Amino acid sequence: MDTLAQAREHHRRHAWVDACATFAAADAAAPLSLDDLERLAECAQVLGRLDEAVAVRHRLYTAYAAAGATGPAMRTAFYLAHALVVKGEPALAGGWLARARRLAAPAAGPGAGPGAGPGAGPGAGPGAGPGAGPGAGPAVEPAEVGYLLVPEAEQRFGAGDLAGAEATAAEVALLAARLGDPDLAAIAVHIQGRARIRQGHVSDGLALLDEALLEVTSGATSAPVTSWLYCSVIDACRELHELTRAREWTVALNAWCDARPQFSGVFSAVCRIHRAELLLLGGEWPDAVREARLACAQLTAGHGAAMAGPAHYQLAEAHRLRGDATAAADAYRAASAFGGPTQPGLALLWLTQGRAGAAAAAIRRELLETGPPLARARLLPAYVEIMVAATDRVAARSAAAELARIADAFDTAGLRARSAYADGVVHLAAGEPDAALPPLRRAAQLWRDLTAPYEAARARIGIGLACRALGDEDSATLELDAAHETFARLGAATPGPRAEVAGLSAREVEVLRLVAVGRSNRAIAGELAISNRTVERHVSNILTKLGVGSRTAAAAYAFAHGIR
Repeated sequence: MDTLAQAREHHRRHAWVDACATFAAADAAAPLSLDDLERLAECAQVLGRLDEAVAVRHRLYTAYAAAGATGPAMRTAFYLAHALVVKGEPALAGGWLARARRLAAPAAGPGAGPGAGPGAGPGAGPGAGPGAGPGAGPAVEPAEVGYLLVPEAEQRFGAGDLAGAEATAAEVALLAARLGDPDLAAIAVHIQGRARIRQGHVSDGLALLDEALLEVTSGATSAPVTSWLYCSVIDACRELHELTRAREWTVALNAWCDARPQFSGVFSAVCRIHRAELLLLGGEWPDAVREARLACAQLTAGHGAAMAGPAHYQLAEAHRLRGDATAAADAYRAASAFGGPTQPGLALLWLTQGRAGAAAAAIRRELLETGPPLARARLLPAYVEIMVAATDRVAARSAAAELARIADAFDTAGLRARSAYADGVVHLAAGEPDAALPPLRRAAQLWRDLTAPYEAARARIGIGLACRALGDEDSATLELDAAHETFARLGAATPGPRAEVAGLSAREVEVLRLVAVGRSNRAIAGELAISNRTVERHVSNILTKLGVGSRTAAAAYAFAHGIR
């Protein structure tokens, strides 16, 4: 085959690295046709070669505009703008959209074009796509204004104008139907779905997301749109704690990626972040660390620096759960350096290090700055745990009640599990083991159903402490032993006593650890070779320093700090 034929074959087989090289070689010998430039732009985008993708799209736009092919020019401007947004050049992106709107104005009529730039939107955006190719339809195709409405819908979604985002996306869907364009149709339906979910219409929103991915799984959409929508839908499920659906779509995404071994770049790295989070929840911690590290390496080496923060955060979470405080702290610092999140994980790390005051201040400030209910739901479970450890039971109870309201409103198994666990922990800390048992058992069962072994084990620790407080030592032993077996299998951290916790002395922390596992004063005295009176004094000091009124509440504090 000649070079150009080889390039087209590589593109057909999704061998994007090889296609880029051979298209470039063919282009050096003779300028590529518009169809082949579209193919090259797609390959460059999928590989995260954004400079190359932008340059090729620029050539395409110029050629389409000069030929009077308004529709393809508008579509090209949209994908060019998204590539520039991913590169971190939003002003240039807005400029291209403004240019395309002026080009579209004679066809679309006064005031018909969109008014906003690309915005943040749901997901990272596709960046580039092959489009329908040159010569598709008449030179002026008003329906392709739909591509210029997508950034407006995304901006409204990001700004919290959910009804506006949904309405604009519905208009895009109508235009996509007129065009018969599967890329535009899938993008529109997906934005509608995310907006519906944020408005609390969860069933409707999830149905729309599933509908969008039907186009994707059928192979009807281009590679950049396919990778974008997979990641965005998985992100929506993660935000909603819709873990079963998130796993299902992750399996589909993995199969799509495996069939395309040359898939790389920004979008594959973003997919790895979501995959790492689900692997961590499912107890596959070594695989989660591997995926998070690969995402960090990919994103810090290319144009994906804007997403490098979340990648480092996910790596930090894996290190924290495995008890590697130094590596976790380093990864949280890297997440912060790239402008990514650090909470609630960093506050939980500080809590295990005995810095309850710093943890409480950080999580209070983070929650104060967070408005949307689903975003608050990401913080509230940690907030409850930290407030219990800081002995602010009023704040813990209030946060648990808020989490319950969010779980009722959005009604997914993951949210219900987190809410039930928070409710149980609050009752346990208040010395109400009988009230703590039902929600803790619900949480444990929900986490088991969701195949989340670490979270299920944490709930069983709470169940064990409640059983012990009610005098049922045999049941307590069963629950605690089962939980510790899970921790050992996962390689979860089980830190020893720390003298700095709440100002306790090293000896008081030793006593607290034994109180937490149900030892009587006499048993503690025998184990530590001290008198009963000394144990009584230590227990009294512990209760005073922790600000709690019972041994059960002290045991709950010990559990929150990992003193077992």
